[in-house]
Amino acid sequence: MERTRRLRTSKMIRSMVRENHVRIEELIYPIFVMEGENICHPVKSMPGINQYSIDRLEEELNRVVAAKIKAILLFGIPEHKDEVGSGAYDNEGIVQRAIRFIKGNEKYKELVVIADVCLCEYTSHGHCGLIRDGVILNDETLPLLAATAVSYAAAGADIIAPSDMMDMRVAAIRKALDENGFVYIPIMAYSAKFASAFYGPFRDAAHSAPGFGDRKTYQMDFANGREAMREVEQDLLEGADLIIAKPAMSYMDIIKDISKQFNIPVVAYNVSGEYSMVKAAAKEGWIDEKKIVMELMIGFKRAGAKMIITYHALEVAAWLREDYDE
Repeated sequence: MERTRRLRTSKMIRSMVRENHVRIEELIYPIFVMEGENICHPVKSMPGINQYSIDRLEEELNRVVAAKIKAILLFGIPEHKDEVGSGAYDNEGIVQRAIRFIKGNEKYKELVVIADVCLCEYTSHGHCGLIRDGVILNDETLPLLAATAVSYAAAGADIIAPSDMMDMRVAAIRKALDENGFVYIPIMAYSAKFASAFYGPFRDAAHSAPGFGDRKTYQMDFANGREAMREVEQDLLEGADLIIAKPAMSYMDIIKDISKQFNIPVVAYNVSGEYSMVKAAAKEGWIDEKKIVMELMIGFKRAGAKMIITYHALEVAAWLREDYDE
């Protein structure tokens, strides 16, 4: 008679038969970089996360390297915004300068720099595309996203990650990258990005809240699952190399479906609201933060994620080095 408990009798046996593991090299750590000098500004709604000016960025990068994390995701906060988000594709923009700073430092030469491509941080109205008569324009926005991607690649970005959710933006970015000699720069597309309430703290961190309305006309309805598969399929046809699903906690079914239907690396984005809820509950002593976070990380991997973007990355890396018994 089978007794499944036989394989749970010790930590070592559990480790030997464990089906899913989280590895440090699968973690991607988001970093917010902003204009100015001598800035290390805590994000109030995201305990432990800061905004950095480039002259203070080394402090965070040193922690990333010490943790043996291999990849970061950069978000920029410009000093000035305008209707067309010109700071995003300015070759002297905040993200471009941050990339050059990182790539010019021998200590960080092995660090994979992923550049988020979107206009929302750079537009005066806070939306991810151009606007006419209150309507977010799709096709008119594509050249600006493509220009941003090329500018980031020219600065030294290793991976381009469009998060805007405009239709056909992957094709536009792929074409622009190829035409400018960046044939081997991968695109990590935010393909299954839902219009979610979990993004609130991020908008504090990136100063990217929309000035009017919401983003439901271009981000996906959270009630829809099959639609996400259509979005993923289209982005793959347009040239995406990796697929992001976000948020991760409430959308593990989406991660699972993508991983089953498509032979492509899936990246789970454990977003700001998910991070902040865990931090708030842990501060009150209602949960064991380490156990909760590690259970979440394993859940993302079990669902089919190959990589995880998470604000917990530094902590998770430390816990993994402690040989944590998940």
